[in-house]
Amino acid sequence: MAYRRHYWERSAKRACKVLVDDGKKEERLVEDQDREDTSLLIYKLGRDMSITCLLHCSRSEYGRIASINRGFRSVISSGEIYKIRRQMGIIEHWVYFSCSLVEWDAFDPRSNHWMRLPVMASNECFMSSDKESLGVGTELLVFGMETLSQIIYRYSLLDNKWSSGMQLNTPRFLFGSASVGGIAILAGGCNADGKLLRSAELYNSDTGKWVNLPRMNKARKLCSAVFVDGKFYVIGGMGPGYTALTCGEEYDMKTQTWREIPNMYPRRKEEEVRNAAVEAPPLIAVVNNVLYSADYTRCEVRRYDKATNSWVVLGQLPERVVSTNGWGVAFRACGDRILVLGGPRAYGGRYVEIYSWTPGEGGELKWKVLATRQLGHFVFNCAVMGC
Repeated sequence: MAYRRHYWERSAKRACKVLVDDGKKEERLVEDQDREDTSLLIYKLGRDMSITCLLHCSRSEYGRIASINRGFRSVISSGEIYKIRRQMGIIEHWVYFSCSLVEWDAFDPRSNHWMRLPVMASNECFMSSDKESLGVGTELLVFGMETLSQIIYRYSLLDNKWSSGMQLNTPRFLFGSASVGGIAILAGGCNADGKLLRSAELYNSDTGKWVNLPRMNKARKLCSAVFVDGKFYVIGGMGPGYTALTCGEEYDMKTQTWREIPNMYPRRKEEEVRNAAVEAPPLIAVVNNVLYSADYTRCEVRRYDKATNSWVVLGQLPERVVSTNGWGVAFRACGDRILVLGGPRAYGGRYVEIYSWTPGEGGELKWKVLATRQLGHFVFNCAVMGC
């Protein structure tokens, strides 16, 4: 498996180099006669074969490839290539995270490629928007609260720019969210007055539209959400009176109905919860339709057994990653692996480490350090974009 992956990566790099070199040659040959024809791409190969080559190049190379000619630039900037990749099942997962107010970095764990995003417009409301970010399609959505209103910043991979002005049907904060492909669902949370919400809505990144969904059985905030086996799950969070909820809810997109799952999220012992009102949402991730969670109080990683509605302890979180009631650390699925992002607080540590574990490789939980970055030790926001 490792050999085939290495071979594919080397082949993709060679294909990218051929595209760039041959594309520039062909651009010079046809620039006079076919200057406006964006269907040519690489003249001798034709459009279909050119796109096939492009599919097997890493998207970290798409910026260079877009500079070849107008044809490639159109295919990439329009999002056409990402839609074809999705249909073909070709997906690269990158992790996007922020350790400061308006600065975001992207990291490709497969190639160890870094990218600094353009700086967001300065807005202090995002300092408290931990966990309220979402990667969907080719977009990164970041949610914040301005006094009594909501603001959403949208980063587009297609034009490498931030924009604002998007509105939810029901403004909400401290909600659970998850995405699959080009759609995302937001559920629960609270409004600007602090009222808990049962409502949910679906976002389609291809159309840019929000659609209301049926309401959940229970109102909750500070919850987390995931997709498993094509169904959307909301887990944990706080109910009325700051009560910790152990139940989960499953939304079936085919029947458009919610089902409550009692005792889905393990209840903490009172001595382990310093202040339930400020505890972070559950740290959960899904790899290959298996649900995992991280318990920051015991530094444990657990796997969910759907058949018995129970959790099995697999091992420990990385020792050097610390949090404040679960805040400041990210636990995310990124393709076929789980990533933990965070850093040490002691001795003035000002860097983030990215740890990786691939479930199913050897059975034992062993963390591998993928990268270290001088960004700050507290992860305010983190999301994964797969496209």
